[in-house]
Amino acid sequence: MVEFACVLLVSALLLRRWPLPALAALLGGSVAIIAVELSLPRSPQIMIAGAAGIEICYIAATHRRIVSVVGLAMVGACLLIPGPVGVDLAQFRGSTAAITIIAWLIGNSIRQAQAQAQLRRTQAAAQTVMAERLRIARELHDIVAHSVGIIAIQAGAGRRVFDAQPAQARDALAAIEATSRETLSGLRRMVTGLRLADPDPGPGQAPLGTAPLGPAPGLADIERLAATTLDAGVRVDVDWHGSREPVPADIDLSAFRIVQEAVTNVVRHAGTDRCQVRIGQQDGQLSIEVTDGGRGGGTAGTGYGITGMRERAALLGGDLQAGPRPGGGFRVAARLPVPVLAR
Repeated sequence: MVEFACVLLVSALLLRRWPLPALAALLGGSVAIIAVELSLPRSPQIMIAGAAGIEICYIAATHRRIVSVVGLAMVGACLLIPGPVGVDLAQFRGSTAAITIIAWLIGNSIRQAQAQAQLRRTQAAAQTVMAERLRIARELHDIVAHSVGIIAIQAGAGRRVFDAQPAQARDALAAIEATSRETLSGLRRMVTGLRLADPDPGPGQAPLGTAPLGPAPGLADIERLAATTLDAGVRVDVDWHGSREPVPADIDLSAFRIVQEAVTNVVRHAGTDRCQVRIGQQDGQLSIEVTDGGRGGGTAGTGYGITGMRERAALLGGDLQAGPRPGGGFRVAARLPVPVLAR
């Protein structure tokens, strides 16, 4: 059937960009062939029905439902056209109708499956974006809240002794400078990390990632945190117990941020000049406890500090408890699992 081969070739060339005209070309050519032939052998019948089914399946799988329904209606309309006198097309019409309906159902199922997969990918991407936003919010809160609290206390102390004790005022200004530089370094590291996703910095901007940035803080910086807090008027007693083996970077950073936020709360809210930090690592767990003997108080409020600490612990598979102590003061206790391979 040279004629049918030509019709099929033309339809195939049009199918991707113009599906309905391609189907119309196939159906019109098939109707013309049937009208010319006084008898239609079995093989061309199967070829025509199969070609129509394949095109209907493709259209249903790759286009909107309204387009595929119109294509299905076009096949049905062609099957209602009377055939040549003496040519029995009943079996051909029945088989073609069955094939095209089944092909449409298959193609429609494929399209629905693809739509569901795309929806799942979109939802997963949205969840990833939301998780990243929460992570950034926690990091910003931990960096800024601690530093601004220290700066505010140092500024107040320097102002009070500026005239009477210039040396202490200079020390307060030095502490403010050091804290400010550390905060700027942390913010620069965070912003640079966020912008690294953009490979093209744009005209007039320096390439990203070229500025030397310090490493993210971790448990090794607890003593430095204690020294900074001492400048703000609160002594931090650090007690290590168990092993001090390295932990994964995400656990190291989260543990430091939990201690930092808990100590910041002591500086800002406890009304005491001392707190205790206990850090231990044993049996595959990293434990953190920060206690003070200050005013205590509830866990509710408008801040995000305790919420952020809980989220950090939960993301690593751990837990965190925070609340007033029975004998006065406040207690923050976190437990973070440490992977065996990292120990």
